Amino acid sequence: MIQYEIINGVGKITLNRPDKYHSFVREMALQLQGTLDKCNENKAVRAILITATGKAFCAGQDLGEATDPNGPELTQIVQEHYNPIIRKIRNIEKPIVAAVNGVAAGAGASIALCCDIVVATESASFIQAFSKIGLIPDSAGTFFLPRLVGMQRAAALMMTAEPVSAKDAVDMGMIYKAYSTEDFEKESWKLVSKLAAMPTKGLGLTKRLLNASCSNDLEEQLIMEDKCQTIAGNSADFKEGVQAFLEKRKPTFKGV
Repeated sequence: MIQYEIINGVGKITLNRPDKYHSFVREMALQLQGTLDKCNENKAVRAILITATGKAFCAGQDLGEATDPNGPELTQIVQEHYNPIIRKIRNIEKPIVAAVNGVAAGAGASIALCCDIVVATESASFIQAFSKIGLIPDSAGTFFLPRLVGMQRAAALMMTAEPVSAKDAVDMGMIYKAYSTEDFEKESWKLVSKLAAMPTKGLGLTKRLLNASCSNDLEEQLIMEDKCQTIAGNSADFKEGVQAFLEKRKPTFKGV
């Protein structure tokens, strides 16, 4: 259900349940959690790509499991399946790119939008599908979407469940870029490969600061920036960046 490989510093995670549009069941959710842990612990992994096989990205929760009287209850699904995934994506101090290759609906959209950078193929769409079945947007959907597109637009998308095309998602600031079908894989890989070759420590500290900016006031953020800049300034990658600049050459960062 979850494919994982490491290629040139990139931990590539591929959702692979195409017959069900990569909708999550318990086993798949736990596999994704474990794979994210591997990416976090492995120093050879300096950037992470999350994508899927086939024509869909993720349809969210498999309703067959959610309605099975012998299956996990909704509370258990949210607490044990999705919340840990969201926390791991946000707390891993490495850049995480979601490459959305098709429809991202429900929790599938929420997982994509909590990643650091989201790109999509032009044929992709994002759907806040929860209201169609009487549920609320979980997996931090109510946290991230308003911050990306504003409260008014987020409320409308969540309540009406209208699909958003990749182009419109770019225009409203929901995602970073949309690529043509022909260029999608190449450009997505180019982006995450670039991140994997950059100063991982500095990128991770930037992510830490962005996370904190959601709750910090200005003074708290300035203090935190000062502390993180001190850490970055003591890194080997900072020394390499300065030396490369002085020697007028391309830096070779090690991620430390």
